[in-house]
Parts: sequence; structure tokens; C-alpha cells
Amino acid sequence: MTPLPKTGAGDPGSEGPGSGRPAAEGAGRAGSAAGGPVPRPRHTGRGAAPSADQPAAPSAVPSAVEPAAPSAAPSPSAPAGEVRPTARAVFEEMAERAVRPAGLVRRAAARTLDTLVLAAVAAAAARPLLPAVAAHLQAKVDAARGADEATTVWLFDATIAGYLGVVLAVLVVFALCYEVLPTARWGRTPGKRLCGVRVLSSATLRPPGFGAALSRWLVGAFLGPVGWLWCLGDRPRRRGAHDRAAGTYAAR
Repeated sequence: MTPLPKTGAGDPGSEGPGSGRPAAEGAGRAGSAAGGPVPRPRHTGRGAAPSADQPAAPSAVPSAVEPAAPSAAPSPSAPAGEVRPTARAVFEEMAERAVRPAGLVRRAAARTLDTLVLAAVAAAAARPLLPAVAAHLQAKVDAARGADEATTVWLFDATIAGYLGVVLAVLVVFALCYEVLPTARWGRTPGKRLCGVRVLSSATLRPPGFGAALSRWLVGAFLGPVGWLWCLGDRPRRRGAHDRAAGTYAAR
């Protein structure tokens, strides 16, 4: 019988910690001794392939058939074929809504207040002249009584017309300062301000200016209540004859 050689620490066949063979080779031999070959892992260029016990990684290649992305639905605010209004048209519509025409009751209340103020000024201007007017008329009556024949006494003559002209001049100057200038500058008189009424130009929706305000006041003073009858048939702004002449309307 031939004796077996002893394996030392430096023997290449040894599997101890000091051997020069890798542990995998020793495990391979152990597997061979157990009765079967041990499969060696394959190496690819990107790394080790998964073993048989590990599940395969999902494929990074996308599927050939993918669901199509839903198409963008048209916006409900802009249907096909509809023409969007311009910025100027939107502004004009908003401005038209913001300056709605004033009602007839509101306008009548404002006109009444302004008329009362003008009447008070006219009465204040005429009061100092009343004694002179009364004395002048009494003198004419006394002269007619002293005459031997029948004489017609005219109450209105040049003297009375002069006194009336003074009152009218005061009234016109006050009306220019009270109605025309405030209407041209702010579109409202004190009476209209109290009632929430303002006069605007139909073209610009702004205060009308001095020329339009003056013509509006003159036509209104000349026609008086007759000019207001136009408001009943004018729609939707309820403009009177003075508003039509000046190109204005009364707004809230």
C-alpha cells in the first residue's frame, strides 16, 4: 500500500485559509465530490447575468403597441367658428352697463330741486326791486285817475321791462355757474348729485363739455316741460329734446 502525501499549509491542493486557490474552486470540487457539476456563472459586458434562482429583470424595451395619448379636447369657452369680441368692444359693453340710464322719477326729482334753487335766486334778486315797481305802477294809476277822459294803463312798460331784465340777468349768470359749468365739468348739478343723476355724452360716456352743456340748458329752458315729453318715447336712454340737441343723456 502506497502512503498518501500530507497536505500542508502551502500545498496548492489544500483548501485551508492559507491556500492559493480561490474559494469558488474549492466549492466546485466539493460539489463535484458531492456528485454533480456546479454551473459557473456567465459574465456579460454589462455585468453578471442573474442566476437560475433569481427572477429575470423586466425588459427595458417598450412594448410595440402602446396606448395613444388622448387628444386635447377643444376648450368649451372658445367653440369652433365663434368670433371673440375685441378688447374695445368688451370695454364699451362694460362701460354701457356701468352707466345705465336714470329713471324718470329720479330725473324729475333732480330737476325739481334745481328749479327750486333757481326760483329762490330769482325771488331774491327781484325782492329789492318790488318797491320801485309798485311805486311806478301806482304813479301811472294816479295819473290815469286825474285825467278827464278814460285812459288805458299798461302795467308792462319800458321801466318794468328794465327791472325784469335785471332779474333775468342775475338768473342767467347764476344758472351758468350753477348748472352749465358743473354739468360741463362733472356732469351733474347739486340737485342731480343728491338724486344720483349725472349727464354724460352719448359718444364718449364722459361729461359733455361746455358747449354741449350750454346748448342742453338753453333748449331745456326754452322748451320747458314740453321737452320732457320726448323722454316718454325714447328708448332705452329716455332722452329729452334738450338731450337730443346736445348729444347727451342722463345716467345713474
